[in-house]
Order: sequence, then C-alpha cells, then structure tokens
Amino acid sequence: MNRLLKKYREIAVPAMTKEFSYKNVMAVPRLSKIVINVGLGQALKDAKFLDIVENTLRKITGQKPVRKKAKKSISAFKIRKGMIVGMMVTLRREKMFSFLDKLINVTLPRAGFSWYFREKI
Repeated sequence: MNRLLKKYREIAVPAMTKEFSYKNVMAVPRLSKIVINVGLGQALKDAKFLDIVENTLRKITGQKPVRKKAKKSISAFKIRKGMIVGMMVTLRREKMFSFLDKLINVTLPRAGFSWYFREKI
C-alpha cells in the first residue's frame, strides 16, 4: 500500500470523522481521480511537439495520454475542427496516490513549495 494512502486511512480519516462528527466512514471526503491536462498551442507550428509531449506525459504518469481534438473551428487561433489541441491522463487508485505522493514530497519541494506542505501532511 502506498504511504500516502496509508496515512490517509490511519490518520486523516479518524481525525476528520472525529472533528466533523461523521457517522459513517464513507461520508469522509476522499480523492477519486487526478486529471493531468496539457494544451498543445505550439503543436500547430511543430509536428514533433506532439510526440515530445506524449512521451513526457507517459514518463510522468506511466499511462498513455489521450489526444483531445478540437470540437469546432476557431479562425483567430488557426484551429480547425478535428485538430489535436491537447492531451490528458486520468489517474485513479494506486497510481493516483503514488503520483500525488511524489508530487508533494519530491517535485514541489524542489520548486520551492516545501514550506506549504511541511505543516499540512
């Protein structure tokens, strides 16, 4: 079991149940999914950019991203209906908690957000 999931189940759920006086454990708020989106504005000019973004998302999440197509044409942005304008990955269960744990404990401290999460988790 992931350590963040273990902390959630052993520490956070009992604390929230007591603090907010939930009668049932299923009433305690929980994460259901994490969605990672990437807009591909630069892909209109560079075709290789799609592959770079796809490989990067695949490395970060461990899943193949879904390519999202434009629903309608927008002439001001030089977008035609059916063009690939973004990619997304939906993480659930174990992969979600693993990603969130790495985000909080590895990535965000390197970006300078360690002060924010030191007190929270």
